[in-house]
Amino acid sequence: MANSDNSADMDPDVALRLFEEGATLVLLGVPLGTELGIDCKSWKVGPRFKGVKMIPPGLHFLHYSSVNSPGCGGEVGPKTGLFLALGPRDVLVANWDPKEEDLDFSASRDEEEVSRVRAGLRELDPFLGPYPYELMRKWVSLTDRLSEELAKNLQPLSGRVCAFSDVVPEQQLTHTEDRAAQPRNDAACRSMKEGLERLPRMKPREGTELRFSVVPDRKYPPGATPAEITRCSLDQSYALEAVLRENHQLQPLDLLGELQFAFVCFLVGNVYEGFEHWKRLLALLCRSEEAMRTRSALYLGLVAVLYHQLGEISPDFFVDIVSQSNFLTSTLQDFFQSAGGPGVDATLRRRAEKFKAHLTKKFRWDFDADLDDCEPVVVELPAGLEAD
Repeated sequence: MANSDNSADMDPDVALRLFEEGATLVLLGVPLGTELGIDCKSWKVGPRFKGVKMIPPGLHFLHYSSVNSPGCGGEVGPKTGLFLALGPRDVLVANWDPKEEDLDFSASRDEEEVSRVRAGLRELDPFLGPYPYELMRKWVSLTDRLSEELAKNLQPLSGRVCAFSDVVPEQQLTHTEDRAAQPRNDAACRSMKEGLERLPRMKPREGTELRFSVVPDRKYPPGATPAEITRCSLDQSYALEAVLRENHQLQPLDLLGELQFAFVCFLVGNVYEGFEHWKRLLALLCRSEEAMRTRSALYLGLVAVLYHQLGEISPDFFVDIVSQSNFLTSTLQDFFQSAGGPGVDATLRRRAEKFKAHLTKKFRWDFDADLDDCEPVVVELPAGLEAD
């Protein structure tokens, strides 16, 4: 971390309160040049860095990318992160494990070690970077629905959220006869399909998978009639209720926390799986017309969550996605159409209209246009010109 102290720019009362009540992360031995950050801010570790101070109590996301030595090119590795629930005046101690290229928090379980570090915080203070207070409002807006318990239940059992999955073969071929029975890889492949089929099937290493809710591929109940299948495919409320019942029965609004968790994993943690799950949840919510009439609190919360999330991504990012599949505009178009339908809470209808106007102005998206990719596009040519 560049050892600039942005606490000098804080309101003095806020700085004093955070100094007295804030938590401290003491991170020892982190290699020079490591990209390390907390929540929405990251830095490159400098020679004096030993941790982060003045961290507001609450849920935070610590993330870091190890770096090769300068002699090896100084290349930065994939990002690793973990969610931490910090209380007032908490002190967490971690040591860098060069073999694993990861932070080892076992010292935080040693009460004597933590007490020793706590007693020496004033001596450590010049080596601790201040929490990026100027970005705290943004972080809170992106995680206000995400509780400590929910984050713990969603992150991998390993406690680490990794940009690249740690995978192992599905089938462990430990015996010679097992390997001999597999297709030979040295023979020429007759097609790309055959080549792909010869590759070993991989799966995430146990304990490293994100534990998201499963969105069912089948959106209708068992034994459904053709008419019911059509209805449940157009209005996916049955599937949404199944997800809520299976995963968030006691706290349905936790589904919004899961949406935030997936978005943070993608936006901050560089986890593409988080983006894919965010898309699945968003499509399910936006295409559940009956649920909009019965769960207005869920959808009022959804508008607020999306307002902050879409404000954090460049419009250019969505231009690429829209040009490929029209996912976001078509999904939100379904939402706005249903939100304006009969039986929808008046407050939700007004919020949806304002949100639609906001997105139209910000991204120049037309949610009233026909986005059916199957329709031909007719281009009017200037007079005197003919198409080839």
